[in-house]
Amino acid sequence: MPYYDKQKKRFVGQIRVDGKYVRKFFLTQKEAYKWEIDQAERPKTAKKTINTICLIDFLTQYLEFSEQKHSKNTFEEKKRAFRLLVKSIPAKTPVLKITKMMILSHLKNQVGTRSGNGANKDRKNLVAAWNWGMKYIDRFPVGNPCMVDRFPETRKRRYVPPEKDFWLVYEQAGSEQDRAMLLSYLHLGARRSEVFTLRWSDVDFPGQQIRLHTRKRRDGSIECDWLPITDSLMVLLEQWKKSASREWVFPDPDTGQPYRCRRRWIKGLCKRAGVKEFGLHGIRHLTASILMQADVPLIDIKDILRHKNISTTERYIHRLKSLRGSLSVLKGGSIAVEGGQLTANSPIKKAC
Repeated sequence: MPYYDKQKKRFVGQIRVDGKYVRKFFLTQKEAYKWEIDQAERPKTAKKTINTICLIDFLTQYLEFSEQKHSKNTFEEKKRAFRLLVKSIPAKTPVLKITKMMILSHLKNQVGTRSGNGANKDRKNLVAAWNWGMKYIDRFPVGNPCMVDRFPETRKRRYVPPEKDFWLVYEQAGSEQDRAMLLSYLHLGARRSEVFTLRWSDVDFPGQQIRLHTRKRRDGSIECDWLPITDSLMVLLEQWKKSASREWVFPDPDTGQPYRCRRRWIKGLCKRAGVKEFGLHGIRHLTASILMQADVPLIDIKDILRHKNISTTERYIHRLKSLRGSLSVLKGGSIAVEGGQLTANSPIKKAC
């Protein structure tokens, strides 16, 4: 009801809006009362909505960023994770309306159709994308609904071949390029992409060293390291270079560009050699195994494998301690390469 304010000498109309009083002064009580009635009869003003980006637009922006920053494999992994997400949550859903329960339900479904490993991998990519959105997109919801509990995983122990199986496969390689590639993986302990993307400009024959590039870093930056080349690998690369005509050391003959995957190739070699199938990354583990068998110091193995942290090397070695294949190595920290044996040289030198 209106009341008279003696100090202002005016009648005051007042209404309550969202728990607070709104007042207005009038010359007469009748005007104040009419204003109160009018305000009470007016429809309540709808709450203002905050326009936020929808799910598909958010994911698209993040993928554009990822394509420039991350490796090809990482980018493809994120695309697969987001493609599955928009099958569970409508693509046009505002990110403001996405809840932890929606993400949890989606990931639980992935556990059922794929595995706990696959669901956790998707969770990792969703968490990273949402954190990026909070950092760079205006009016993006604060608080990451993708930070749900991880799921139990059943990890298979990576198969590491005995050295004799590697040489049986090596003998099945049909070309000089393929033999040089296989020996590069063994003698450098290289990651798959590091050999695929090797250029002749990375091979320093006078200095007997080779430069490997990796993008396996948290910020997506490329780093390069120099590694010594063993005598046998040096001879094989020099022979291969005489017939090579492209900038890439191991190009795909069909395209002239670096390989992206050679799973069928290594699988076929294993089958022809009559040995249990192993992959290119298994050769990297084999290198670590040979070095361990030769009592090479852990810090040197870390440098040869180019791990950032020695704890990663320790995990490698821990998995390899049970492997006692017929490895023939020389003592004193160097391993002969003649007769099908590996040579471990001094630790790497940083290039950039």
